[in-house]
Amino acid sequence: MKRLSLTLAALFIVINISNAQVGDSFPEMTGTSLTDDEITVPSATQDKMTLIGIAFSKKAEDDLKTWFQPVWERFIREADPNALIPEMKPDVNVVFIPMFTGLKRGASGSALRKMQKDVDEKLHPHVIVYSGKMGDYEDQLNMTEKDQPYFFVVNKKGEIIYATAGRSSMKKLNEVEELVTDY
Repeated sequence: MKRLSLTLAALFIVINISNAQVGDSFPEMTGTSLTDDEITVPSATQDKMTLIGIAFSKKAEDDLKTWFQPVWERFIREADPNALIPEMKPDVNVVFIPMFTGLKRGASGSALRKMQKDVDEKLHPHVIVYSGKMGDYEDQLNMTEKDQPYFFVVNKKGEIIYATAGRSSMKKLNEVEELVTDY
């Protein structure tokens, strides 16, 4: 019975997350990339669809990392120009955002330097460190579970067309790929 209750609670959270912001505009968020560029999403990424992953706790950041490799393979990695069958990938922007809010804001600079050393250099342009207030982001993006990462697909107009939370899964990746391929 306890397992059923937990399963239903998790399902409710996922349904609530995915329906809460779809159709809303993604709020402007400015941060520093691991290449030391200041980037504001979604305004700097409105030339094409954008995949945005957000984490605002260590546990959520660890789970957000489960998205790195599959998203890299499906959306970022350049296809082999010498391949017998050319690989077609959707042309999208990808941004992962660890958020440093509240008391953790003071640690954002050292965290940025640590990430610059630890994160694969190929991902550096795709990781933006946000240091500031959580404020409206928590409400606007319905990020109620601090120990989960949140993942959004934003169209060229800056509107959220898909939202989910938690670790990466084949189902979620397939849903994202279908959305950006069909758009």
